Amino acid sequence: MQNRARLNALLLALLLIGTTGFGQSVKTKPNIVFIMADDLGYTDLGCYGNPYIRTPNIDKLAKGGLRFTQAYSACPVCSPSRAAILTGKHPARLHLTNFIAGDRKDANSPILPAKWTKYLPSSETTLAEIVQRHGYQTGMVGKWHLGNGSADSTAPAAQGFGYDRVIAKNGLDYYNYTITAKGKTVFEDKGTNYLTDKLTDYAVEFIDQNKSRPFFLYLTYSAPHVMLIPRADKLKYYYDQYAKSKGKYNPNYAAMIESMDDGVGRVVEQLAKHNLLDNTILVFTSDNGGLGLPELGPTPTNLEPLRAWKGHVYEGGIRIPLIVWWKGQIQEQTETKNYITGTDFLPTFLDALNIRDQPASPDGKSFYSVLKSPEQPKDRGPIFWHYPHFSNQEGRPAGAVRWGDYKLVELYESGKLELYNLTEDISEHNDLSASLPEKTKELADLLKKWRSEVKANMPETNPDYKKL
Repeated sequence: MQNRARLNALLLALLLIGTTGFGQSVKTKPNIVFIMADDLGYTDLGCYGNPYIRTPNIDKLAKGGLRFTQAYSACPVCSPSRAAILTGKHPARLHLTNFIAGDRKDANSPILPAKWTKYLPSSETTLAEIVQRHGYQTGMVGKWHLGNGSADSTAPAAQGFGYDRVIAKNGLDYYNYTITAKGKTVFEDKGTNYLTDKLTDYAVEFIDQNKSRPFFLYLTYSAPHVMLIPRADKLKYYYDQYAKSKGKYNPNYAAMIESMDDGVGRVVEQLAKHNLLDNTILVFTSDNGGLGLPELGPTPTNLEPLRAWKGHVYEGGIRIPLIVWWKGQIQEQTETKNYITGTDFLPTFLDALNIRDQPASPDGKSFYSVLKSPEQPKDRGPIFWHYPHFSNQEGRPAGAVRWGDYKLVELYESGKLELYNLTEDISEHNDLSASLPEKTKELADLLKKWRSEVKANMPETNPDYKKL
């Protein structure tokens, strides 16, 4: 009897080792594959109405899952939006409000850009660190842009990623770049291996290495960020179609997106190969809006009917594609009008993984219920933007808040307020601030109060400014 009791105790101990603190079997923990494009516009995918660019693999994800029509990045440029995704904190709270190399000023402006933190501090807890503590293998592949890609405290390896393959040099040159792991060069290209394809190779490798364990893969393509350097074999189709479209798209940009779509297809194939599709949450999105002006070459994309583009707090700079696919958990061929923002990913993933031992995200709101009932309206509450800088894309220092149908924009140089009803005016052409003064004041006060609460870094007075 004593031997049998010992055996039962041993079996129970082994069972407990194989479960999480919430009684969820390790084998049933869903994997997370988070795929992010760089500067992909809201209107650039077939599933979002683009008739010119071929994106069959991403479109298939949308068909098999949930498509968001009102998803937002937390900032109109990349580093802040990435920080928000990984920490659940707003860039304004982190004071990480511009991209790493951003330092543009305007001598003719009455203000100087706000002082800001250039890297994500190692003291911040990332989604990777959280899930790693709960038994997940973690991998980061691609563009980091939150600090040094090498082996210091701001690198992916120090922020919870056990596997890292980081673009470390010449990230804008798709045939002349370096990839590092833990700060050491593991690959250097001199015109042979297309960068988008190489990143996909590493993503596939990570899945293959961790197929028997729960994992979180953070795959951040550099495409279709300028410079516009496509694979030559992708171009003929788009050149052939260019005249028929009357020049309504950029062939090089389109070919770059198609290569990224190929990569998405390869990732899905690898998941299927290892029978992981039934237990994987797959997300595809962009870090911010597309680029709608010539920068390092011809204009990449047209974001109409949205106003402006990357670097602006208008819809073209912050509204992004978002697709979430989770077989058996998310109904196929669905879409939602519920709006979410970048800070909301972390609490949503923690809900999906049933992780309850983390403090609530100060700025994020879980949209897990939207995944389950996309047609059900959810009051997410207000979402905010704070960009106290001069962008490389002609954006000026500004802030914004959306709550319900209404969005208020505040221009920091002049203090001017603009109010738009996005349900009736997605193009933000009809400024309602004069006709709806009470709504304007309500949202302006809300934005000001929020900036105070998060201790947002504000622009400073330009002492050399001379008013004309």
